[in-house]
Amino acid sequence: MDIDQETGQKIQDLQILEQNFQNISMQKQAFQLELNETSTALEEVGKAKGDVFRVLGQVMVKSDKSELKKELKEKKDLLELRIKAVEKQDLGLRESIERLRGEIVSKIHD
Repeated sequence: MDIDQETGQKIQDLQILEQNFQNISMQKQAFQLELNETSTALEEVGKAKGDVFRVLGQVMVKSDKSELKKELKEKKDLLELRIKAVEKQDLGLRESIERLRGEIVSKIHD
């Protein structure tokens, strides 16, 4: 099958979009994992009776419970915002990929 230059360029563009989509998906997954860990930590700090500690490198340091809860809540909020932003990128890339695939398929089948 002979593919014209424009269609060849669209195929290359599609490959780049698919790579970007994979990168965004991995980023979203990493943010989601971090959000789950942060939410669990926030719950556990809320349940804790007595002292709470945080791990800094290879050292555990006693922390102020209310300050730690505040930091974890801020981190959770930030991660939720990042996930929403990544989801928007994800949706945009999905739409672009589907549109470009459609253009390529229609060109090839003409």
